[in-house]
Order: sequence, then structure tokens, then C-alpha cells
Amino acid sequence: MPDQTTHRSIYRRRAWYLKGMRGAFSLPGLILVSSFVGFAALAKDAGVTAAQAVFMTGIVWALPSMVVLVGAIVSGAILPAAMLAVTLSAIRLMPMVMALLPEMRADKTRPWVLYLLSHFVAVTSWVLAMERLRHIPRDMRATYYAGLGSTLVLTNMIVVATVYAVADRLPSTVSAMLLLLTPMYFLTSLWGSARERAGHLAMVLGLGLGPLFHVLVPKLDLLAAGLVGGTAAYGWHRWRRKARAA
Repeated sequence: MPDQTTHRSIYRRRAWYLKGMRGAFSLPGLILVSSFVGFAALAKDAGVTAAQAVFMTGIVWALPSMVVLVGAIVSGAILPAAMLAVTLSAIRLMPMVMALLPEMRADKTRPWVLYLLSHFVAVTSWVLAMERLRHIPRDMRATYYAGLGSTLVLTNMIVVATVYAVADRLPSTVSAMLLLLTPMYFLTSLWGSARERAGHLAMVLGLGLGPLFHVLVPKLDLLAAGLVGGTAAYGWHRWRRKARAA
């Protein structure tokens, strides 16, 4: 039978999991829900069924990738092309995963747990986790993030299913505006949490170069703007450090 120490461990993990669940109900979580309201309307307008939209929310999860997938469906793209488009869209999350998993890893954390939790990594969960994990005991961080991530996913699956049923009453302009709330929140959060001025410079350059590269290389505009802006900001940062040391 489980001893008292095991009972305490189970109770402690349950408590931190519930804290993670509560952490999902916040301003960032509300903004994310608003964005999924817009996605539900977009999916219905594109002819995606309710079951497919809910399945996308749980399996794909990252909202931009879901929008890319809906766009591929509307355009009649073949399955391999749609898979490639979604994969390329999701690659942007790899640096987030690489930054977040070391913050969650403890001595006894099993690798498969981290692999499973990486599915929940998206803009909102990443921002919330990076802000809060530092205040949580390391051995409870994975448990906390499991509560946070699973609650965000399940809540928005319910939201998509509910809104899908009444999406015909939602103006298309409102749907589009709601979809933009998450990237706007992400941008402002990154600006506020940047530790170096180079981070601010990279964001300014990215925003400025985006429209230019959209005209020059419309299919690679985001990649080009991020690469050029980030490289320029990093170069400026290195030059500034050398100038200070001289």
C-alpha cells in the first residue's frame, strides 16, 4: 500500500496541477479564447466540419498552423502539400520548445513527459510558462505546465465546438479582428519581457521589413524579415558589447 510519503507526493502534484489549470484562466487565456472564436467562424465559412475544427484544435493546437491548414483545404491543396505547409508554420515553435523544456526539466523528469508536454507549447502557454515557472519548485514545474497546457487546449476545443454552432451570426470582420488578438498580445509580451535592447531592435526591424519583403518575396516574407532583422539586431548587439569593452 502507498506510504505517507507517496500520499503527500500525489497530493502535492495534484495541487500544482490545479494551480496550472487556474493559471490558464487569465487575460492571455481570454485573448486566446477570443482568437479561437474567430477561428471557429473561419473554419465554418471554409466548409470545415465541426468535428474537424475541434480535432484540429486538439491535435494541431497552434492557431497560425490551423489557419494555414484551413487555407490549404480551401485552396484544394493535396495532402502532402498541406502537411508541408503546416510543418513549416510549426517550425517557428521549435526555439520556444528549446527554451521552455530546460526550465521544466528536473532530476526525475522522464523524457516522454517532456515530449508530451511539448505538444502544448504555443504562444500563450509559452509566455505564461516563461513568466511563472521561475516561481515554482523545479520538481513541480512539469506538473504545473501540464495543468496549464491541457486546460488551454480543452477549453478552446469546447469554445470551437460551441462557437461553430452559432458562427453564422458572427460578422466576418469581427472574426478577422479576433484572430489578430493573439499575435498582438504575443508582440507586446515579447517587447515587455525583452532583456536586451537588441530584442526590441529585432522586433522593430521585423515589423518594418515585413511589408517590404512581402512585395519582394511574398512567399518568403516572414522568413526573410525575421532572418534579416534578427541577424542585424544580433550584429548590432555584438558590436555594442565590443565598443563597451574597448
